Amino acid sequence: MRGHWITDWNPEDGAAWERAGRSIARRNLVFSVFAEFLGFSVWQLWSVVAVQLNRSGFHLTVPELFWLVSLPGLVGATMRFPYGVAVPLFGGRNWTVISAALLLVPTAALAVLVQHPETPFWLLLLGAATAGLGGGNFASSMSNISFFYPDRQKGWALGLNAAGGNVGVAVVQFVVPAIAGLGVVSAGLVWMPLIVAASVCAFLFMDSLAVSRARLRDQVAVVRHPHTWVMSLLYVGTFGTFIGCSAAMPLLIRTAFPGMNPAEFAFIGPLAGSLARPAGGWLSDRLGGAKVTFWNFGLMAAAAAGVVAALAHRDTPAGVPVFLAMSLALFVTAGIGNGSTFRMIPTLFPPREAAPVLGFSSAVAAYGSFVIPQGLSLSLATTGGYSAALVALGAFSLLCLSVTWWFGLRERRAPAAAAAASEAEAV
Repeated sequence: MRGHWITDWNPEDGAAWERAGRSIARRNLVFSVFAEFLGFSVWQLWSVVAVQLNRSGFHLTVPELFWLVSLPGLVGATMRFPYGVAVPLFGGRNWTVISAALLLVPTAALAVLVQHPETPFWLLLLGAATAGLGGGNFASSMSNISFFYPDRQKGWALGLNAAGGNVGVAVVQFVVPAIAGLGVVSAGLVWMPLIVAASVCAFLFMDSLAVSRARLRDQVAVVRHPHTWVMSLLYVGTFGTFIGCSAAMPLLIRTAFPGMNPAEFAFIGPLAGSLARPAGGWLSDRLGGAKVTFWNFGLMAAAAAGVVAALAHRDTPAGVPVFLAMSLALFVTAGIGNGSTFRMIPTLFPPREAAPVLGFSSAVAAYGSFVIPQGLSLSLATTGGYSAALVALGAFSLLCLSVTWWFGLRERRAPAAAAAASEAEAV
């Protein structure tokens, strides 16, 4: 029944999948994407609002603005841990209703706080922190959708689900400046009707799967598996880069290129990265997640180096176009890596373990939305520029490349080589 528990679910049963499973999975995916899209939008609201506050009568320093940009990331990453275990405890449909409705808290807080330029900084921080509720949605949404699709389609389904959420970053960075003439208050109010609609749609049209039920103790047990931590590290390199750079980009453009309007460019990278994510899952379904992830980290490191070079020559005619091109390349490769790293998880873990690993690794990776803006702020304060932080980002990509080879490619070649040696001895 719609909106209730489905007690008999096996997407690997081809006949049942063609008969009814596909349509049920697609319906749940659609409304999951809708709710997750709003979660990402709310999570990143302050990345755009912070850039406009001083033009609305506030008087905040650049480090204070970076705190407003990064604090939702810190809270959102932390919220992903309880959100990630919520689906097996409460059911996908039930938790989607609750998590979507909770987005009314940060949007209402934003609408109230930005009306008063005399609002103390600590209260602005508190309001920004509540936006972290939107960051938690991803962990529960991905965990839920992973149960609906057969293994052969998980890369595509998880990539599409994640991309629908990720694109919320681009939309909020485009829509909020577009409605700036209505005042920053509207930045919160405009999302409220959509949040109510998402919660109602989840209540009416989504399902909970009995197969997803699991005790908290069983879910937490995955942290003892070494590959859980390996995949968390790799996802920091991909999703952490995507969400951290997304949060920081409007303020980075404002401070590094004073002649540029962040509203015209900041949303392009997150949009491209979001659209690239399903491609990463699709490629991994065909070529293998570890192989795609390995080569992609090399491209990410090269893109980070290109951004550093562009910033070093930002006063030349080529500075701005090279910066935009290299930033776009960084976002696209981060998006592809998001899809490929998540595709690796179902190949390493059985379904009941894969879901909590998806939630746990997404929580760890989301700290990138705090670390990268704060790293850029620290780099600016200590060196007068952003290059040091970006060099560190490129170096981390190379570290992830090495880890991918060691745990993803080397481990898979060793059994194949051993099997070949055994056959040769037998001959």
